[in-house]
Parts: sequence; C-alpha cells; structure tokens
Amino acid sequence: MTAWLNRTVAGVGLTSALGDFCYETTTVILPGFLAVLGIPAATLGLIEGAADALASFTKMISGFIADKLGHRKALVLVGYALTPLGQALIALAAGWPLLLMGRLLSWFGKGLRGPLRDAIVIQAISPETRGRAFGFHRAMDTIGAVVGPLLGVALLGLAHDWHWQDATGPFRFVLWLSVIPGVLAVLSFLWMVQDPEFSPNPALKFFSTLRGLPARFKRYLGAVGVFGLGDFSHSLLILAATQLLTASLGVVHAAQVAGLLYVWRNVVQVLVSFPVGVLADKLGSLPVLIMGYVLGTLTAVLMALAWWYRIDSIALLAVIFFVAGLYVAVQEALESTVTADMVSSDTLATSYGALGAVNGGADFVASAAVGTLWTLASPVFAFGLAATLMGLGTLALARVRR
Repeated sequence: MTAWLNRTVAGVGLTSALGDFCYETTTVILPGFLAVLGIPAATLGLIEGAADALASFTKMISGFIADKLGHRKALVLVGYALTPLGQALIALAAGWPLLLMGRLLSWFGKGLRGPLRDAIVIQAISPETRGRAFGFHRAMDTIGAVVGPLLGVALLGLAHDWHWQDATGPFRFVLWLSVIPGVLAVLSFLWMVQDPEFSPNPALKFFSTLRGLPARFKRYLGAVGVFGLGDFSHSLLILAATQLLTASLGVVHAAQVAGLLYVWRNVVQVLVSFPVGVLADKLGSLPVLIMGYVLGTLTAVLMALAWWYRIDSIALLAVIFFVAGLYVAVQEALESTVTADMVSSDTLATSYGALGAVNGGADFVASAAVGTLWTLASPVFAFGLAATLMGLGTLALARVRR
C-alpha cells in the first residue's frame, strides 16, 4: 500500500461503504414508500430537514467532546450502530411519526460519527495527501451508495410481483434487508480502524473554543451556510423524478426509475471523487470547491426548468442527476480538507463539528423550505429559490479565497 492508503484509511472506507449501503437504500426508496403511504412532499422535506438539523447539533457536540476527552473510536462505533436501528423503525412505520423517529435516530448516529471519523482519517495521513485520502474515502462511501440502492431497486421490482397484504409490502422487505450491511459496518470499524492519536485536552471550553477559531474559517463557514440554505436533500430530487415520470410510467415503475437515477448520481460521484482529490492536491482545495458549488447551483436551476417544462424524459433527468453527482463529489471530498487547511490540529474535531452544524442547520432550512414551497406554491419556485441561495453562497466562497 502507498503511504496514505493505510489500514485506517482503508478501514474507514470499507465501513463507510457498508454504512452507505444501509441508509442510502432507504434514501432511494423512501419517496416511493411515502407516496404509497399517501404522505406529501412537505412532510418529506420536514422529515429530512429535521434529521439534518439533529445531525448538525450532534456533530458540533461530538466534535468538542472528542477534542476535550480524546475518545473518538467508541463514539464512532455507537454512531454506526444507530443507523440499522433507525432502519428497523422505518420498516415498521405506518405513518409519518415512526418514519420521523427512525430517520432522526439514523441521522443522530450519522452526526455522532462524522466529524470524529474525519479527524481520525486526517491524523492518519500527511497533509500533502489529504485530497487523495478523502477522495478515496468518499469514493468508497459512494460505492455503498451505488450498490445498496441498485440492489434495493432490483429487489423492489422483484418483490412487487409477490403477494403482499398491501402496497407497502415490497418497500418494507427492502428496508429490513438494508439492516444487514449496517451491522457489518460496525464490525468493520471495530476490527480495522485504529485511532492514530489519543490526545485529551480537558482545558477546552466549548464557547471559548468556538470564539477562538480563525476569522478566515468563520468566513468560510458563513459561505458554506449560505450555500447550504439552498442545498436541499436529494431525496427531493428523487421525489421530483418520481412525480415527473408517474403519469407515463405509473408510481411503482416511476419510483424504480427515480431510484436508478439516484444510483446514476452516485456512480458519477464514485468515478470523480478520487480525481477530484488529486486535482485538489495540485490546485488547492478551495478553488476546486468553488467549482463544485457552481455545479450545485446549476443542479437546482436545471430541476426548476424540468418542472417548468414538465419534462418526463429519462435521458434529460439523467443529465440533472449527472451534474448533481459531480457537485456532491466535490463538496463531500473537499469541505473537510479546506477546514483542515484553516484550523489547528487541537481543535480539528470541533472545527469539523462546526462545519457539520452549519451544513446541517442550513440543510434543514433548505429541505423544509423546498418541500413546503413545493406543496404550497410550486416546485419551480422552490427549486428556483434554492438555486438563488446556492449562487449567493458560491460568490461568498469566492470572496473567502482572496
């Protein structure tokens, strides 16, 4: 193995692949599941937004606790264990309350593990190889997000032909199967990953630590936050594709195709994540991240146009999901590396927590607003507003570079 691809980086990658296999399977079939249950777009937006908000708060607290006490691996293991528990609750749901509870539990686990896992990776490699290591990690992360939904969509189509008591049966079947890779993710992290630095810092104070973060990093968080106000959950992209295709394909077939479009988005992310990391190591993470934000704005613009013209072409929708895959690859690989370039190592997990909190809080507003405006006004207006906010965030990020 090369110097950056060590046991810890490989173990985190495998764990992330299995974890994404678990919860991305839910992401891809959840809009169809809600449609069968008769739950509207506004509710999906609120559920996803509430889950993002909880994850953001958890990221902030878990990052600070890790920097203060030095315990990271145990907290990451708990975070991964909560995901399959949340999946089980969703599989049992007959209405929105249990769906919300399951999604909140899964995303609490996601928030708990995210900044701590990233801090472990950062301290297991050299600064010169951060882009490649995180590009590899995000690629592995997304492999699970490709294989899981792809298998989920295939099993959904297979189970659709079986005898069920009601239309939710095929969806519940896939949800129960998704618990298995979630359990394997916990075992993988436990066995393979070594926390390279145990450095408790009991003198850290939460609010004084936040106030002491570098001014440039705070401006960066502001830009991330403005962009995040438009960065809606991609469950809404899946729902949009499902609704646009339902008239011509029927709801189950439309849900399958929308799921495959999301798999296509994830395939794009897998293919470009590592090259994005290599490019960032050469050009700098911040300039490449700005390019990614431009692509994010374009994604929202294209989806607004798709609703304006009522596009039901699978090929044209695939273009939108392609652009979405490009921007998510850049965003997920490089927001963490930009953070590491701006802060000191003793506040790294706290800084990752702050980044996650800003992202999650803004994403809550974005998902809830897009879902609500979609229901109350129109999807064109909802995605158009999202594009405007993402564009403003891109301009703010360009100013941080100066």
